[in-house]
Amino acid sequence: GNEMAICVKSEIGKLRKVLIHRPGGELEHLTPEYLTTLLFDDIPYLKRAQVEHDSFADTLRGCGVEVVYLCDLVAQALDTDPYVRRQFITEFLSNADTRIVGHEKELFKLLMDEPDTRTMVLRTMEGIMDDGFDFKKTNPLLNLTRTKAGFILDPIPNLYFTRDPMASVGCGASLNHMFSVTRNRETIYMKYVFEHHPDFQNKVKKYYDPSIPYSIEGGDIHNLSEDTLAIGLSERTTAQAIEVLARRIFADEESTIRNILAIDIPNMRAFMHLDTVLTQADKDVFIVHPGILHNIKVYRVFPGAKGTIKAESLKGTLESIFCRFLGLDEVRFIKCGGNNMIAAEREQWNDGSNALCVEPGTVIVYDRNTITNDILRDNGLKTLEIASSELSRGRGGPRCMSMPLVRDAL
Repeated sequence: GNEMAICVKSEIGKLRKVLIHRPGGELEHLTPEYLTTLLFDDIPYLKRAQVEHDSFADTLRGCGVEVVYLCDLVAQALDTDPYVRRQFITEFLSNADTRIVGHEKELFKLLMDEPDTRTMVLRTMEGIMDDGFDFKKTNPLLNLTRTKAGFILDPIPNLYFTRDPMASVGCGASLNHMFSVTRNRETIYMKYVFEHHPDFQNKVKKYYDPSIPYSIEGGDIHNLSEDTLAIGLSERTTAQAIEVLARRIFADEESTIRNILAIDIPNMRAFMHLDTVLTQADKDVFIVHPGILHNIKVYRVFPGAKGTIKAESLKGTLESIFCRFLGLDEVRFIKCGGNNMIAAEREQWNDGSNALCVEPGTVIVYDRNTITNDILRDNGLKTLEIASSELSRGRGGPRCMSMPLVRDAL
């Protein structure tokens, strides 16, 4: 393994190691009545979603990237010690839904008795149906009135967006407090990897943890340069969370980050994170959704005296602010959908602005965003297109589906 467990100081340096999650049974546990709660607009067809995801992984490997899977890392971490495995099951169940009250012992035994740790981890991810449980004693009225089987343990269908629960920041990590209840359980997996996996244990600075009450998600966190972090102020990331993260990063003497640019984006479903409206494709190139550029506000958070932090409003366009902090004479903003607002809105909804840069000038994109992809190529960028009929139904693109662990320095 690499000497550095995590080292990400840009959005574009050659990608060396990336964390992904292959969608599994959790997607087949989506039903229409729970879609909104589980943050989905539709039910992806799992078999095709897996084929698409496997081709995404192959595209990454084709670029020389080491691909690691969330369930493998977690299983390896838990297999270091039977006590750790036991502790994980206990903690996972204590953070689960109230519907398990009275059935904790049964669920604990069900998971403990699974001989293969990886399978056990997948079961916690895909959810557990309640039809094998006896409600006569614990819930006699529910037992009589229940019309159909449900879940005793909810599925976690957003897991294939590994960008959000944990974010690489320089040589450390932000273990996030997720915005919605359904995603809160996602952070437990990387917590155990950081604490017990031999490749990560004692090797990662932790700048945030889920016990902090303010929500922040990885889709809002962008490593612009070794001294500047951009963070979206979005539906899912609060000003207070950015302040906590800033204090902790600035307090770390080894961290080179001195500026945090808080970019205020409109609060709506289509723009849930900064990376759904803006991603970097090259040293001086960004892909943006034109709908955000008119009245965007940017603030700078920076160290004050004796461990305090300060904040100021920044004047000027987003382009001029990026030029200033990236030390460039100009930056190019390539518009998702070009000048056609209908195409822009359609392709942004299907993650046209959510590209994953694998090295400067080369991005992985969804094939369906034909107009944006043509414009990217016209601008001299190399596009690696992946199939996206099913993956895109979760409202997340290649950047959302990946968490870089190691990138080369620029």
